[in-house]
Amino acid sequence: MRQHFKQLTAYRADFTASIVVFLVAVPLCVGVAVASGVPAELGLVTGIVGGLLTGLLPGSSLQVSGPAAGLTVLVFEAVKEYGIGALGALVLAAGALQLAMGALRLGRWFRAISVAVVQGMLAGIGLVLIAGQLYALTDAKAPGSGLANLGSLPGLVTATAVSGPALTALAIGATTIAVLVLWPRWRRAARILPAPLAAVALATTAVWALDLPVARVRVSGLLEAIQPPGLADLGRLTEIGVIGTVLAFALIASAESLFSAAAVDRLHDGPRTEYDRELMAQGAGNAVCGLLGALPMTAVIVRSAANVQAGARTKVSRVLHGGWLLLFAAAFPAALGVVPVAALAGVLVHAGWKLIPLRDLRPMWREHRGEAVVLLVTAIAIVTVNMFEGVLIGLLLAVAKTAWETSHVHLEIDDPEGEGPVVVRALGNATFLRLPKLLDQLEALPRDRDVELDLSGLRHLDHACGAALTNWAEQHRRSRDRSAELVS
Repeated sequence: MRQHFKQLTAYRADFTASIVVFLVAVPLCVGVAVASGVPAELGLVTGIVGGLLTGLLPGSSLQVSGPAAGLTVLVFEAVKEYGIGALGALVLAAGALQLAMGALRLGRWFRAISVAVVQGMLAGIGLVLIAGQLYALTDAKAPGSGLANLGSLPGLVTATAVSGPALTALAIGATTIAVLVLWPRWRRAARILPAPLAAVALATTAVWALDLPVARVRVSGLLEAIQPPGLADLGRLTEIGVIGTVLAFALIASAESLFSAAAVDRLHDGPRTEYDRELMAQGAGNAVCGLLGALPMTAVIVRSAANVQAGARTKVSRVLHGGWLLLFAAAFPAALGVVPVAALAGVLVHAGWKLIPLRDLRPMWREHRGEAVVLLVTAIAIVTVNMFEGVLIGLLLAVAKTAWETSHVHLEIDDPEGEGPVVVRALGNATFLRLPKLLDQLEALPRDRDVELDLSGLRHLDHACGAALTNWAEQHRRSRDRSAELVS
């Protein structure tokens, strides 16, 4: 009887949590889809798959999956480059790659990625996302991505200042952001209605009541929006550029999901995430999203945190939230057509701002300056180049920084009085990174004295450093012999 009562209590908590997560997910799913340049319904499709399929699979019990702001920029660039028809093929291939990585038990290795690179990646995504959505705030079209959007901001300000409709849209977007910031402080209201839904609902009501001349979300219908990839789209998976995009989808989605899992695990006392199974669950979800021509999915920390804070106990809550999304998309699709685009842009500007780790940057700069440099370089590279290459630059810089920091080596020089040889003992890890400093110290030794080079204290000696030290010892011996001949 007691066990039955506990199960009933858990299901009641899961039911309540699922409604909260559903209310958080609706504006985010729609906003991410619109910002990605695809029909709004495809964001709901990804949320539905993330709930009904990924929610049922083993891995993490409480984190919630769906379309994420972190992939918005990459999806927008992919749709712009290859067309919306190819999106399904890209997402399907990325899901298959995630399934393979999970089967090969590579999930745990994502925990070895430098936190600075991940934070830099999120910061870069946030900056690019904000730069693009500033145009949507005024119902204007963004000129491109990254630097193009940033460089055209002065022109956007000038054009907005002389346009009544643009100023109206900006007012709607700015009010949405203000509600998102202030609503959580009204704790009683925030417990009933999540901030994203409250902000979008208020903006939509104002636009409808005042009949304001602002752009609204275009609605095409759920079944009309679903476009499975054709054979021609699947055939493009052999192109080099497409392969790079697939890798970016898979790696970034996997990293974001598994880092989200680690964060969610710290929020509750339930079962811990099984990383390899969670990676396979995300892969299965993305494979199905690809077959439906929908957006890629990741585990989303905002929805996951809302799920835990709402009292969810089991995976039932995230499955139910997928059911509510399906019901909404099937029964009330026309409701999306009254939502102002500027309000969704405000939601994404706020989401992009939260991706930038401003609070962590100052203490990181004081305590771990090298990590802060990696973070900043990764973010700047993403803004100036593109997502995939920016992350690669960050990873390479993190590896180089680690190699530099671990290659500590110093010389102990024993210079006895008289004619005895100078004994030089090398201690630590000798790599090519420290070779210039080592050779400078050795060149400073007396040229007319014997030098014994003792390398037995080294824990590591790479080939380049070993060859250079051997060559120096040979040259020093020849130089000493020539000096001795001249003296005699």
